[in-house]
Amino acid sequence: MFTGIVSDVGRVRAIEKRGDTRFVIGTVYEPDSMLLGASIACSGCCLTVVEKGSDADGNWFAVDASAETLDCTVLGSWGEGTPINLERALKAGDELGGHIVSGHVDGVGEIISIRADGDSKRFVFEAPDGLGQFIAAKGSVTLDGTSLTVNEVKDLPSGANSTRTRFGVNIIPHTQTVTTWGQARVGQRINLEIDMLARYVARLAKKE
Repeated sequence: MFTGIVSDVGRVRAIEKRGDTRFVIGTVYEPDSMLLGASIACSGCCLTVVEKGSDADGNWFAVDASAETLDCTVLGSWGEGTPINLERALKAGDELGGHIVSGHVDGVGEIISIRADGDSKRFVFEAPDGLGQFIAAKGSVTLDGTSLTVNEVKDLPSGANSTRTRFGVNIIPHTQTVTTWGQARVGQRINLEIDMLARYVARLAKKE
């Protein structure tokens, strides 16, 4: 489990195509502090540490991603040098600064617009099909591994008997500095995980 509070911005150092795809990620995390088999959220996707080490270029760890993971997240678009939001898994007694995050990406959204809003930036995103119903104003959402608060939600007509959902969030200067959001651009695809509570409330409502 995670909280959506990013603790490092790593970078993809190498990509190896095997049966699965192996990503080698540079980080400030000390190798001795990472156990093999430990979980690290990589831009919101929970991945398992399979190798680790340190060399002249700094500390690193490696993770494997299956074809399913590449298809359901933005990982398939990563290249060497791609910056990645990183978060270590929660330990008992850790401060819960964001909200409960599983690291299981529900879908891929898109940045529709970015504009200045005071010292912050106002982002508008479009949710993947079927996920808009789980996003609510003043609720939480995880975008590229970052816990964010939804400001507003709009459902827009999109053909016969269908809608598309757009929602806005404000990202403060501190968050822009310590995550990848300071480098974000319009049209960029992002990993989206809905709030866990919304997921289970919706499931229970279907059974009533």
